[in-house]
Amino acid sequence: MRKVVLRMNVSLDGFVAPTSGAHDWVFHSFDDELEMYTVDQLWQVGTHIMGRVTYHDMAEHWPSSTSKLAPPMNEIPKVIFSKTLKETKWNKSQVADGDIAEEIYRLKQQPGKDIMAHGGAGFAQSLTRLGLIDEYRLIVNPIAFGSGLPLFKDLSDAINLKHLSAKVFKKGAVLHTYQPVRSVEHPQKSGQG
Repeated sequence: MRKVVLRMNVSLDGFVAPTSGAHDWVFHSFDDELEMYTVDQLWQVGTHIMGRVTYHDMAEHWPSSTSKLAPPMNEIPKVIFSKTLKETKWNKSQVADGDIAEEIYRLKQQPGKDIMAHGGAGFAQSLTRLGLIDEYRLIVNPIAFGSGLPLFKDLSDAINLKHLSAKVFKKGAVLHTYQPVRSVEHPQKSGQG
């Protein structure tokens, strides 16, 4: 079964964007090494998933971009989760308007490479609350906002994560890879208190 990998840039204090929603801050620590690593990671997935807001930003940017990131973003199939979007204009993209958990379960059952989830904050929060993320790849940038759009919000319970790896890039960004620790319910043993 394919896994869902959430790849997000976050500030040192855990925000995916300042209150304004601006994203230009991620370029302060983006270097050639991080670019090459990101391109490699993008080619290792078989499907991109995102919410409507991120779709609008990306569909406007990537088709005409000359960045090394553009080919995997344009050529790999994309599924956009939205209740209001009816059609897409970005190459190899389609809308999923059903139950998000059911749609992602269906995608995970398909053969192929893993699924990479892109933000924004609301989409990532929904995936987290529903327990749909199998791996977090968080690029922690050397910047703090003090307030903004958090990656984790309105959780009913704490999420325990197992740290799998860390990679430091030249300009100070650190990629942390985590796996959620899924709790296993143990059947009660009768007669024991």
